[in-house]
Amino acid sequence: MKRVMAIGVVWLLMVVGPPVEAGIPTDQLKSGTDRVLKLLQDPELKKPWKVDERRKQIRSVANEIFDWQETGKRALARHWQARTPQQREEFSTLFADLIERSYVSKIEAYSGEKILYLGEAIEGDQATVHTKLVTKSNTEIPIDYRMHARGDKWLVYDVLIEGVSLISNYRTQFNKIITTSSYQELVKKMKSKQEEFIQEEKRTSQR
Repeated sequence: MKRVMAIGVVWLLMVVGPPVEAGIPTDQLKSGTDRVLKLLQDPELKKPWKVDERRKQIRSVANEIFDWQETGKRALARHWQARTPQQREEFSTLFADLIERSYVSKIEAYSGEKILYLGEAIEGDQATVHTKLVTKSNTEIPIDYRMHARGDKWLVYDVLIEGVSLISNYRTQFNKIITTSSYQELVKKMKSKQEEFIQEEKRTSQR
């Protein structure tokens, strides 16, 4: 469980960042790390009654660098083509919300784990940034970030943890629900999960 928490921390911790000119993808990830750490270490935002504001700011920054529609498209795979523009927009927004709600709480558990940047590979408008998370027990977890160039910046659309793609994991789950039931049932389940997160956040903020 602690290892999963650490992985969750790094995922959103490193995929967020301020808008900057197109440049080295690694630099944008580093910049994002600093920005999120600043939010986490802000004494004012650490106050119990500020939890909603802190999470809102972290999610706002995540929205600036993560290409949620591309993420949703890859997660739905062959089922994406059958969706209307309205359905695609709804799915991408819902999927982004669920991912953020799932991992923001894990980001808040960050306690100084080391993040090493090992290099990057760029091919055209695609890039992969190689990193490694070193836990307090000196366990090393390789994490790669897949990005693509959009306009004046690089956007993240997938993360590989120890060689396993998060998008592939979601794709398998989504495909199973759609093929055994329907796309509508998938959306229904996602909305139900979203409501669970909202209720849990309300309980947390009231403690």
